[in-house]
Amino acid sequence: MNSSAALQQRSFDELGTPLHDTTFCVIDFETTGGNANECSITEVGAVKVRGGEVLGTFQTLVNPGCAIPPNITLITGITNQLVMRAPEMVTVLPSLLEFIGGSVIVAHNIRFDMGFLKNAIRRHGGPMIGNSQLDTLALSRRLLAGEVPNHKLGDLARRLRLPHQPTHRALDDAWATVDLLHYLIERATAWGVTGLDDLLALPTLAGHPQWQKLKLTTSLPRQPGVYQFLDRDGRVLYVGKATDLRARVRSYFSSDQRRKVAQLLRETDAITHHVSANTLEAEVLELRLIHEHQPRFNRRGRRPIRPCYVRLTTNERFPRLTIAKTPGSGITLGPLPNRKEAAGVIEAIQTALPIRRCATRIGRNYVPRDALCTAAQLGVSMCPCSGILSETEYYEVVDTVSRALTGQPDLVFGPLEQRMTELASAERFEEAADVRNEAATFARAVGRQRRLSMLDDLHGLVLETRTGARIELGPGGRLSGELGTSLDEALCVASWLERHADSVTLVATRGQLASPFPGLPTFQAREKAAAGSADVALDQARNRAVPESRASSIHAVSQV
Repeated sequence: MNSSAALQQRSFDELGTPLHDTTFCVIDFETTGGNANECSITEVGAVKVRGGEVLGTFQTLVNPGCAIPPNITLITGITNQLVMRAPEMVTVLPSLLEFIGGSVIVAHNIRFDMGFLKNAIRRHGGPMIGNSQLDTLALSRRLLAGEVPNHKLGDLARRLRLPHQPTHRALDDAWATVDLLHYLIERATAWGVTGLDDLLALPTLAGHPQWQKLKLTTSLPRQPGVYQFLDRDGRVLYVGKATDLRARVRSYFSSDQRRKVAQLLRETDAITHHVSANTLEAEVLELRLIHEHQPRFNRRGRRPIRPCYVRLTTNERFPRLTIAKTPGSGITLGPLPNRKEAAGVIEAIQTALPIRRCATRIGRNYVPRDALCTAAQLGVSMCPCSGILSETEYYEVVDTVSRALTGQPDLVFGPLEQRMTELASAERFEEAADVRNEAATFARAVGRQRRLSMLDDLHGLVLETRTGARIELGPGGRLSGELGTSLDEALCVASWLERHADSVTLVATRGQLASPFPGLPTFQAREKAAAGSADVALDQARNRAVPESRASSIHAVSQV
């Protein structure tokens, strides 16, 4: 018997194998009944084919270890006397699994046959198979809908005049299924089916209301790139990126359940594509095309980022945090994608540190208020407006905020974690979750700034992906040959480097691609749960989830 490696799940590359290079093993079982848990196999038949050529056959009677019901004998012709001297399934199984090997298993109503095969493996031992599976019954229902009254194997064989006719004997039925498979593959090519992945997905794809538009995907390659859905007037409806253009676009007809996909497909009249050398180029090109065409089905990325910054107003007697459109002079954190994110960063810092929250300008001639401001009365901030606070006392807090913004974010994370723990212990779970969200916003901002700073310090970089693709980046992280890069593209490149840090090899670098700072926590909820779940809230409050920090993951690239 072959090793279990031959029975492992097919890889993505294998799924893209052309059909003429794909090995199919068509199987059929005769049994003592229809329940795989209670009944047993009485006969096995299998035919292995590739490219229309028969590679081998497998046939044997099997002693089921029990009496065959008379009604089953009437259908199959297999009697108790016939199987009395036949081998038992425990003897047949290793040879059958070796015959199947790593091929694609095919059957007519495959749930029935695979149910018996998997139950036999559980009963008698052996590696549980993960081979790709194809059901000719499901294919027939999609490709021959409306052409035949039913999709029983015998009726199909007669109507389609297949060379072999089923007889309710395992090998004969397997031969008839081979003929049906070849007929259906020929029919499927009219819908752009050229590879195994296409054929396996076809039963689902063909059930889509717009499945006839599958022909639009015929020319799509199995390469990384960008695709565009166009309407009848040539307007771009949607732009997307993919590591495999063909598989991604065809998925819109099957697994993609997003609400607007049905409307998108109804309006689509053509699909165009651009092949990219690697996924990074695809992501940058997608961003540019979205900015250029403003497709109405793209919700994200249509508008270039108009960055803003959180600034510590060090030009005042009593500095405060403000939102600014430019970095300016002094201490800033950014760029941030919008004012809402910036406001969240300020709220996180103010929750952790008692810097003043009011916008009052306190000059030398300022007349102090008679009472503390509301935030000071609640004990969450200092109140220099009242005149009872010296600049020296206040600058201790300003110095802490300054250090938190320039390399020591733990000065904010620490108090936020403590606050989360206190709230969770008091069973104020919703408030604890709010503080966690503030911490996550601050962590995102710091991480974004660090990634962009690393790109600014980069004068050149050459990477190689696992597939052998070569990626060259120029100064500031721009793609080789580009004159410049926008903030959106810089963030795109930085994000790609972070996500692919463990799957690329550093070939050469000019400048530093590493952060001198420790990693950042993410403060992401580990699971969605209703507010009020004590276990989840405590877990979120007490555990800073740091699977792989943003800074350290990019640092790992430089050490590959």
